[in-house]
Amino acid sequence: MTGLRLDQALQQMLPDYSRSRLQTWIKDKRVTLDGQCVAPKQVVWSGGKVRVEPELHPSETPFLAEDIALDIVYEDDALLVVNKPAGLVVHPGSGNWQGTLLNALLHHAPQLACIPRAGIVHRLDKDTSGLLVVAKTLTSQTDLVRQLQARSVKRDYLAVVQGLVARDGKVDAPLGRHPSQRVKMAIVHNGKPAITHYTVLEHFDRHTLIQCSLETGRTHQIRVHMQSIGHPLAGDPVYGGRPLNLPPLLSDAVKILGRQALHAKRLGLIHPVSGEAMEWQVDLPEDMADLLKVLRHE
Repeated sequence: MTGLRLDQALQQMLPDYSRSRLQTWIKDKRVTLDGQCVAPKQVVWSGGKVRVEPELHPSETPFLAEDIALDIVYEDDALLVVNKPAGLVVHPGSGNWQGTLLNALLHHAPQLACIPRAGIVHRLDKDTSGLLVVAKTLTSQTDLVRQLQARSVKRDYLAVVQGLVARDGKVDAPLGRHPSQRVKMAIVHNGKPAITHYTVLEHFDRHTLIQCSLETGRTHQIRVHMQSIGHPLAGDPVYGGRPLNLPPLLSDAVKILGRQALHAKRLGLIHPVSGEAMEWQVDLPEDMADLLKVLRHE
């Protein structure tokens, strides 16, 4: 490798890493040539000694314990139930390799490192708040997954949607990845079965407060289903449709919310060990409660 640039020589010696990453290590002084930090274009000659101190990308070490506060509603040896705040990602992924619920769970209960996905059996969108159950043992995880597959887990959400929903109803429409916009979900004929029941709770001038109950738990299910019947969720940045012409106070309240108005308020299941029917319920978070105050006084 005599006469090669340092970054070129490293690329040949370390083919598993991209040239751009190797150049970053050099610039960050994680690479030395004969004990000296040099530039990526430095020529390497025969007999030179190169030392590399790799720095892993966050995607290579996503399952790290992090001291992140959790609002734990219930916990025993078999499971725990968390009230997830809006803005917290459930599982590490592209763009969110750390600072997730999974990282917080590993800090709270280190034994979860031995459970697939740290015991997470279902998810909420990043900007959806509310209840989520986590298994603390493999036995509990298997049982909870079976309950979800059998559609026996009770999951009720509160949502503020655009427009006036005339009556209670049900959306039964299969969901899958959007054919052209891959970050979105859509109703597609070959998608997975998805059923959402909705109940009208309160009408406002331009919005409706509804309760949604899930038979299935597909990605973005409530958001896509309500959009499909002409009532997208208030504040939804992806499925919200054209912005309504709202009075200033209400428009500001929706902007302050900064997310889809969706909260998982009730969770019910059969305890995987005792067999007891259990249910938990949490109040609306402050941001959605504030939106309702404005809606009731517009």
